[in-house]
Amino acid sequence: MNAPKDTASVIEPRVLSEVGRMLDDGLLVADDSGIVLSANSAAVRFLGEGLVGRPLLDIFTSDDVGKVVASCENSCTLVHSSQTSVAMEFNVRIRRMDDGLIMVLILDMTLQRNLEKVRRDFVANVSHELRSPLTSLAGFIETILVNDVRDWPTQQRFLKIMEEEAGRMSRLIDDLLSLSRVEVDEHIVPDERVPLLEVVKSVIASLEARAAQRRMRILLSDSRPNSADRPVMKGYSDEINEVFHNLIENAIKYGFEDTTIDVDIDIGAQGDDLVVISVTNMGEPVSEKHLHRLTERFYRVDKARSRQIGGTGLGLAIVKHIVNRHRGRMQISSSADGVTTFAVSLPVLGDG
Repeated sequence: MNAPKDTASVIEPRVLSEVGRMLDDGLLVADDSGIVLSANSAAVRFLGEGLVGRPLLDIFTSDDVGKVVASCENSCTLVHSSQTSVAMEFNVRIRRMDDGLIMVLILDMTLQRNLEKVRRDFVANVSHELRSPLTSLAGFIETILVNDVRDWPTQQRFLKIMEEEAGRMSRLIDDLLSLSRVEVDEHIVPDERVPLLEVVKSVIASLEARAAQRRMRILLSDSRPNSADRPVMKGYSDEINEVFHNLIENAIKYGFEDTTIDVDIDIGAQGDDLVVISVTNMGEPVSEKHLHRLTERFYRVDKARSRQIGGTGLGLAIVKHIVNRHRGRMQISSSADGVTTFAVSLPVLGDG
C-alpha cells in the first residue's frame, strides 16, 4: 500500500527539476521551514550562486518580500542588485503546496521596466533637446522666405548654419537611439568573446587623424606585468568599441591643442581578472561638483562650448550604461592643473 506514495516521492523532485529547466523564469523550491532545496538555472542567473541550503528570508531581504515569504500566499515586486551596479526588478510569487513545500516563482520584469523608462525619457529628452535646433532652422527659413534674401553670400551663411543645426539633430537622434538600446538591454550580460586590446588599438587608429587636426597625439602604453598577454572579455565588440571611441573622442574635443592623450592599460587592484584602461587628457579642470554628474544624460559643464564643438551631452551616459552592462566600473578624476582621467575597469577571461 505504501508503494505508490514512495514512487510519487521519487518522481516529484525529478518532475520539479524538469519543470525548472523548461522555465525562463526563476524557480526555487524550499522545505516547510523555508530552506531552499533546489534552484533552477534562471534563479541562479538572477540571484547568484549558492542558493541551495539558504533560508528564503536570507535571499529575499526586502521587507515586502519578507512578508510574502512569511505568509506564502501572495506576490510582490523585488528590486535586486547582485553585487553589480545594474538593478533588476522581479515579480516574486510564493505558494505553499499541500505537502508543505514552498514554491517561489521569480518573474523578470526588468525589460518591461526599462522599456517604460526609456519611453518616458525619450519623449522628454527629444522634446527638449530638439526644440532649439528646430527653432533655429525655422527662423532662418522664415528669414530667407519672408525677407526675400537673394544675395548669395547671405544665403550661403544661413545655409551653413542650417546645415550645422541639421547635423546636430542627426547626431542627437543617433545618440538617443543608441542610449535607448543600451538601457533596455543593460541587464542582459553579453556572452561573445572580445579581444580587448585589439579593440582599443582599432579605436586609436580610427581617431588619430582627428587628433592630428588639433595637433594632438594618442599614445598607448601597457603597464601590465605581463604585457604579452592578450586580455579577452565577454562582451559585444561594437559596444566596447563605442565606449573607447566616445572617451578618446571626448579627450580630443575637450583637450588643449598640442597636447598628448594617454591611453594606458593595467590590471585591477584585485588581480588579473580585471583590466583597467585609462584615457587621460590635458584641458580645463573639472571641479569636484561636476565629476559625479558627467555621466548624466544631457549634463554639460559648459553648455555653450559643448554645443559649439558638436557635443550632444549623451556620450558619457552611453559609456556608463555599456560599462554597466559588461559588469565593469568607471571612475573619473580631474586635477587642479587640468589632467582629467576616465578609467574603465572591465572583467576579463584571461589570455586570448
